[in-house]
Amino acid sequence: MRDRIVVAVIGAGIADAETMALAEDVGRLIAENGALLVCGGLGGVMEAAAKGAKSAGGTTVGILPQPYRHDANAYIDVPIATGFGEGRNVFIVRTADALIAIGGEYGTLSEIAFALKSGKPVVGLNTWDIRGVQKAGSPEEAVTAVFALL
Repeated sequence: MRDRIVVAVIGAGIADAETMALAEDVGRLIAENGALLVCGGLGGVMEAAAKGAKSAGGTTVGILPQPYRHDANAYIDVPIATGFGEGRNVFIVRTADALIAIGGEYGTLSEIAFALKSGKPVVGLNTWDIRGVQKAGSPEEAVTAVFALL
């Protein structure tokens, strides 16, 4: 029996309304496709994606930089407190089968780099323009692309 697919959504902890709406749609679509959503467990893109997944009955995992589970956003089912700061980005990448980057800053860039170095597929939605990241123009394109790459 095949394991459940795990898709990471990565992006900035503070994002504008448009980016948040994209992330929420991506999270919902991930859950509707039966995958588990993993993210950094905090605010911004992470919270919006988890909110979207929960709205569709999905399961969410937050891999937190802090040492306390209670720091997770309200939409995280399974908070994993690492205490590793930005080092937790490696855990997010290693946990996921594929990643969707939405917007983002340098933390997102590091996750993209770890994913590409690990041979994990990365789909980007309004994010860094990097060789190896498949661009998507909408949440639907991003989620369809991720599942096609697995």
